[in-house]
Amino acid sequence: MIGYAICGSFCTHARSLAVLENLVNNGADVLPIVSEIASATDTRFGKAADLLDRLRAITGKEPIVTVREAEPLGPSVPLSELIIAPCTGNTLAKLANGITDTSVCMAAKAHMRCERPLLIALATNDALSANLKNIATLLGRKNVYFVPLLQDDPLGKPFSLVADFSLIPDAFTAMRDHRQLRPIFRE
Repeated sequence: MIGYAICGSFCTHARSLAVLENLVNNGADVLPIVSEIASATDTRFGKAADLLDRLRAITGKEPIVTVREAEPLGPSVPLSELIIAPCTGNTLAKLANGITDTSVCMAAKAHMRCERPLLIALATNDALSANLKNIATLLGRKNVYFVPLLQDDPLGKPFSLVADFSLIPDAFTAMRDHRQLRPIFRE
């Protein structure tokens, strides 16, 4: 079973759900995991209840939305792989520094302690500033891979990076072969 986690980069949820739907349509058994913020916050991009309903409809499973529900992932409920799409800068920083105070961070910690592969589709406005060191830290970790990144608005948001969600399937295949899809930073 593959874990598929969604954090609060709300503007990328539609792209992430399209990737998830494609995975499931191609036969993947997927367990959805949603950050507490994403599972409870209505935005101009959609309602939290609609996100949870869509995840149930796509996967046929109840989304994990609390730290307590996520803790058994890893040893008790093994996932073959874990994808975080989108992964916010906040979640990235927590993963790089061993903080497990959210459902997604706990799922990732439980998964990584079993040395299983983690794929990160980052979406954050501070990737090339405050979070650059966290990207570097996680690039150096065994079994942690990134979906290639783009600057979505180099002039308006000069420190922002967002994963190219269309490359998640290729990055997932590369991760299964224990390699990072390159180049990591694209134009």
